[in-house]
Amino acid sequence: MNRPTDHHRPTDRYRELAARYGTPLYVYDLDRIAEGHRALADSVPEGIELYYALKANPHPEVARALREGSDRPCRAEISSTGELDAALAAGYEAGECLYTGPGKTPAELEYALGRGVRMFSVESYTDLQHVGAAALRLGAVARCLLRINSAGTKAATTGIRMMGKPSQFGIDSETLPELMPLLTSVPGTEVVGAHFFTMSNAVDEAGLVGEFERTVRDAVRLAEEVGLPLEFLDIGGGFSSPYAVPGERAEYPKLAAELERILDLHLPRWRTGTPHLAVESGRYLVGGGGFMLSGVVNVKDSRGNRFVILDAGINTLGGLSGLGRLLPAAVQLDGEEPQDVASLVGPLCTPGDSLGRNVRLPLLEPGDVIVVPNVGAYGVSASLLGFLSRPAPVEVVLRGDEVVSATRLEFTRAEAPAVEVR
Repeated sequence: MNRPTDHHRPTDRYRELAARYGTPLYVYDLDRIAEGHRALADSVPEGIELYYALKANPHPEVARALREGSDRPCRAEISSTGELDAALAAGYEAGECLYTGPGKTPAELEYALGRGVRMFSVESYTDLQHVGAAALRLGAVARCLLRINSAGTKAATTGIRMMGKPSQFGIDSETLPELMPLLTSVPGTEVVGAHFFTMSNAVDEAGLVGEFERTVRDAVRLAEEVGLPLEFLDIGGGFSSPYAVPGERAEYPKLAAELERILDLHLPRWRTGTPHLAVESGRYLVGGGGFMLSGVVNVKDSRGNRFVILDAGINTLGGLSGLGRLLPAAVQLDGEEPQDVASLVGPLCTPGDSLGRNVRLPLLEPGDVIVVPNVGAYGVSASLLGFLSRPAPVEVVLRGDEVVSATRLEFTRAEAPAVEVR
């Protein structure tokens, strides 16, 4: 199999794909995604359900590979009706989906419930009421996890901390003694468990173990002290993988055994399904399976600085740049011996369109193609695709040397319904 590399100059296969489909171009290698799937499955004990966070990459072929390509298939964690549609297109059953997020609208809830989704993670008492109201309108009962915003100190060094501070995510744990009678009596809902997601991209195994142990302890304490139901417990994720720079996903050789120790100690019936346990991941599963190909349009010098101008910018590889996070300070490309230092910039009419400043590069010239590695997650799905109305990149899915699919997102403007202006 001709496996892609992290080199700045692409393999012959990548050069062929760039010539065939043009650039910018995303390539998703299903064999590499399968490696990420196996790595996660090997890192957590048997009996813990794996959930794939479609926010990382909702491409149906990518999601389908995680559902079908293993004896431990993933379920789907979704946060929008668009992600629900992608999951269903990938073959997931609606009953396999966990619907999360702090901004669920009545229309979205009715759509999801109408398609058969029955499991929701709720972020507040009012969020739970909204889920219940939508369920009642459809004659359904929604099974709900309470997302918990735990107090206390952090156990792991991490890129982004999600809990332990004021947040739109989760119910503050210290409010549960007062809220629990209300939370367990919302018509149209049944509270069946808890959802924790304390951080993402933990950088060390010991810290990740500590974070999971604290999560399990918090869940058990809340069950004992305030009657938190624990039929289902999602302990979150935090598995680390590089983004847009060369490197391999983190390895967690001791995690499975450590989790078994933690669960045996605090939840001794977990091996028989009490509670049902889950972890979730996005980038760790698919990040290493994606590559972006970009063409060099021009090279120019300005006042002692060199700029390599690409046909891909933050519209194509945004890295949630609008939030000021995730995109590295300098996208680094391995390959031939560097002979040059330049800024990698895109085609947009804004000085903010930069993919990397002062990057060490081989000499590049117009017509060359570069490859950015580890963008199978938060590539297209985190970019500013609508900016300047430039075309979206093609997304090619490979299995070995076979092209499984080649698609491009298209933007259409439907006529809006008439609105009375007063």
